[in-house]
Amino acid sequence: MDADEILLDAEDRMEKAVSNFHHQLQGLRTGRATPGLVDSIRVDYYGSPTPLKQVAAISVPEPQQIVIRPFDQSVISAIVKAIQSSDVGLAPNSDGRLIRLNIPPLSTERRKQLVSRLKELAEEARVSIRNIRRDANKHIDQAEKEKVLSEDARDAAKNDVQELTKKFEGKVNDQASAKEKDVMDE
Repeated sequence: MDADEILLDAEDRMEKAVSNFHHQLQGLRTGRATPGLVDSIRVDYYGSPTPLKQVAAISVPEPQQIVIRPFDQSVISAIVKAIQSSDVGLAPNSDGRLIRLNIPPLSTERRKQLVSRLKELAEEARVSIRNIRRDANKHIDQAEKEKVLSEDARDAAKNDVQELTKKFEGKVNDQASAKEKDVMDE
């Protein structure tokens, strides 16, 4: 592997780590209704755990309400059970055709819990990015041992990996602070 391949691989993996963090943030509840709160809940659909968004249409008709319309009416009880057993903390109301989730306003204590969870998720994302940096540096050192890279090329590649690390950690920090502001300002 040459330096460019190592850098491209590291950048791709770091981008995926940031994307994963962004997806986790969507599932973090603020005071507003958003489909991201429930679309990744797994529903037992004919014996296999299936994401809710694959078995139902999820919409937000009002700022404080999520409406779930199953494609197959027979799966309503499974959806209700999955929502109740998930950690979103919402009580589903079903009328036999669709399910409504009312989003209550957040208490100050709950907001602080969400912010601490947000900080944990951000730190996990940063650790993931640092692990990718470590792997890339190992590949760079290996390439130097195999005489694919010179010492100067190795040092330049390690600097490039460090710049990527700073860039993606900055993205995580920016997303985390924006979400924290969103949670606390509701």
